[in-house]
Amino acid sequence: MNLLTRRSLVLGGLGLLGTGALAACASPAQTPAPAEASSPGTAITHVHAITRDTVTGGGAGAGTILLATHEGLFHLQDGELTQMGPVVDLMGFTVTPEGRYLASGHPGPGTDLPEPVGLIESTDQGQTWQVLSRGGESDFHALAAGPTGVLGFDGQLRASSNGRTWDILEIPSAPAALAINPDTGIILATTQDGVLRSTDNGATWNTLDTPQLISLIAWAEENTIVGAGIDGHLLTSTDAGDTWTASDQPVGEITALGASITADGEIEVLMVADSTVLRSTDGGNTTEQLL
Repeated sequence: MNLLTRRSLVLGGLGLLGTGALAACASPAQTPAPAEASSPGTAITHVHAITRDTVTGGGAGAGTILLATHEGLFHLQDGELTQMGPVVDLMGFTVTPEGRYLASGHPGPGTDLPEPVGLIESTDQGQTWQVLSRGGESDFHALAAGPTGVLGFDGQLRASSNGRTWDILEIPSAPAALAINPDTGIILATTQDGVLRSTDNGATWNTLDTPQLISLIAWAEENTIVGAGIDGHLLTSTDAGDTWTASDQPVGEITALGASITADGEIEVLMVADSTVLRSTDGGNTTEQLL
C-alpha cells in the first residue's frame, strides 16, 4: 500500500456533534445555513483539513479553528462546533493570505454546484461558495494558496495566479499534500519519494533531507515547517527544512495538519490524530485535546 494514501477518518468520538453544532444544510450553495437551526447534530465521518483562520479570525494565536470535512466546513471555538454553509465534501481546502477560503471536492444534496465542484471560493468565512473555475472538471485533493496564487493537484499539478486560468506544472512525483510559504512563496509537496521543494513557483524541484517519509506538511511561518511522519511522530524544522526535530513519542496517525505562530511566538500545531482533534505548542511532546 502507498504509505501516503489518504485514509478516511471515522471520528467515533465526534459521531454526533453537541448542541453547538448545526444541522447539515441542504440549501443552495449561495444561501447561508440558518444561524439558529436545531438538530441532534451532523455526523462527521472524514476530516480532510484543519487550520486556524489567523487572517479574518483574529490574528496570530487567535482566530477560529476550521475543520474541512466530508460534511462541509465547521468552525471550532471554545470546544463548540458550528457548521458553516451548505454540505460540500471539502476534499481540498486552504485559506489565502488575504483570508479568502478556497476549496474543492463534491457537492452535497441540494447544493447548486457542479460535480466535481472545481475550485470554489468563499469570502464570508464559509457561509456561501461560488465556483471560480474548473467546475465539473477538477477535484483537487491537494490544494494550497500563497502570495503568487494557488496550486492544486487533480491528477496533474496545476497553478493559477487568479484561480480562474491555469497552467500545468511538471513535478517528479505525485503530491499527497501541498504547502506554500505565505511570505516567501516556497512550495513544499509530500510524495512517496520524499518532500519536494520549489523556490521558483514550481518550475524546478529538489528533495529535502527528512528523517522519514512525511505524509502531511504545513508552514507555520517564514522558516518553520511542521510535518506528519508516517510512523506517527510530529516533525518540526525551524530552518526551512535543513534540520528536523521529532516528537519524543508518536502522536498517532495524523490525518489532518495545520500550523501557525501564536502571539507569544510559539509554534502551534493543530492535528486530527486517531479520531481526536489535538493542539500542541511543544512539537508534539504534549498535546491538548480540543475535541
